Amino acid sequence: MKLDESAILWSAPEGERDGRPLLVLLHGYGSHEGDLFSLSPALPLEPVIASVRAPIAESGGWAWWSRRDSVAGDPPLQIVDAAAKAVIEWLDTLPAGPVSLLGFSQGAAMALQLLRLDPERFTATVSLSGFVAGGEHPGDARLAEVKPPVFWGRGTDDAVIPDHAIDRTATWLPPHTSATIRTYEGLGHAISTPELVEFSGFLRTHAQIVRPGATPDQ
Repeated sequence: MKLDESAILWSAPEGERDGRPLLVLLHGYGSHEGDLFSLSPALPLEPVIASVRAPIAESGGWAWWSRRDSVAGDPPLQIVDAAAKAVIEWLDTLPAGPVSLLGFSQGAAMALQLLRLDPERFTATVSLSGFVAGGEHPGDARLAEVKPPVFWGRGTDDAVIPDHAIDRTATWLPPHTSATIRTYEGLGHAISTPELVEFSGFLRTHAQIVRPGATPDQ
C-alpha cells in the first residue's frame, strides 16, 4: 500500500515549506483530499498543511481500509496498521521537523493508529468523529509513557460510529495520551463551528513552530 503523492494538496509551494511544522490532514471514508483541506483558512497559519488521499478507491471516493473487510468500528488491527504505515513511509521521505495530525472518521482512527506506530513522532493529534482500533498494539506501552497531546471530539448524535467503539476509545485515550475530550450536544457525524474553534486552539497551543535559538516554551 502506498500514498499517491501527486494527489496531495499543499497549503504552500515546496520552496516555502522549510523550517515550518507540518499538519497532515486525513479524510474520512468515501471522501477525498479536498474535503478537510477546505478547513485550512480556519487552521493555524504556522504549519504547512498537507492533505493526503487514502489509497483505496471505494464508495465514490477513497478509503483507508475497505468496509467490505471489516465490521463497523472494528477493523482488523493489521489492516489499519498497513494503511498507517503507508503514511509513515511517505513522511519518511520528507525533511525532519514537527508533524501534527488531523483526521475525521476513518481518518481519525488513522491518526490514532499513527500514534501507536510512532509514539514520539507527532507533536499534536486531532481525532474527530472517530475511534481507536481494537486490540493491543506493540506501540501502546511506549505511547503510555510519552502521552502525547490528543484532541478527541465527537457529537452525541453521531449514528455512524458504533457505541462500543466510542466506549473503547474513551477508555483507551486517558492512559495512553494527554487527552482533551470534547462532546458536542446534538452534533451528528460532522464538524461543528464550536468544535472547529476548539481544535484550532488546541493546534495553536501544541503545533507551533519553534524559532531558531528559542526553546519550545518561548
